[in-house]
Amino acid sequence: MRWIWIDKFIEFNSGQNAVAIKNVTMAEDHLHDNFPGFPIMPECLMIEAMAQTAGILVGQARNFKEKVILAKINKAVFFHYVRPGDTIKIHASIVSIAPEAASTSGKITCGDETIGEIDLMFSHIDQNLAGKQFPQENFVFTDLFAVVLRASGIDAPGLGAAQ
Repeated sequence: MRWIWIDKFIEFNSGQNAVAIKNVTMAEDHLHDNFPGFPIMPECLMIEAMAQTAGILVGQARNFKEKVILAKINKAVFFHYVRPGDTIKIHASIVSIAPEAASTSGKITCGDETIGEIDLMFSHIDQNLAGKQFPQENFVFTDLFAVVLRASGIDAPGLGAAQ
């Protein structure tokens, strides 16, 4: 099963920065299990939302030529809870990008509050060198991510089937 932790991109500047949104609802099973009686979005899932937002930004900047893999969480600091009914914005910026890796910096906000600050490092794996270790042609940028990009009005040539 593949979990997508962003609903839509509301801003996307290729090779620079992006902003995605996530609407948090009681329909999400993980909210009931984290702290019974006190539903909040787990911080690890906010990190994953940032990884998806920043990873797509990095992948798109390199025309989805490589598989972009989360390699390291350089920083993850949280200041507030995210509760059902909240809409969070995931702000990601590329700090540096090279053929072998990329570094990103970001923050998650809800209204005017900064919920968290997250800096990530990504590794690039060449599609041709992935071979038997990573047999699926593109297990990172799946058709589901292509749908999110296209629904947000972002061009994703060569990524997933045209919708």
